Amino acid sequence: MISYKPLWDTLKNKEVTQYQLIHTYGISAGQLSRLRANNNISTHTVDILCEILNCKVEDIMVYVPKKSDN
Repeated sequence: MISYKPLWDTLKNKEVTQYQLIHTYGISAGQLSRLRANNNISTHTVDILCEILNCKVEDIMVYVPKKSDN
C-alpha cells in the first residue's frame, strides 16, 4: 500500500497549507481528498507536488507492505 503520510509532514515542515495548495498552486480539493484517504493519484500529481514543495518523491509517499494473514 502507498501511504501519503510523509506529504503531511513535508507540508508542515515547509509551512505550506492545504489552502495554499488549492488556491495558490491549483491542486484540486478532490486530489487532496484522495491523498488523505491514501487513494491512487497520478504520477503527474506527484511530480507537481515535488515541484511545489521542492522535495523528493519519498518526502510525499512511502510504500507500506500489507500485513500477511499468517
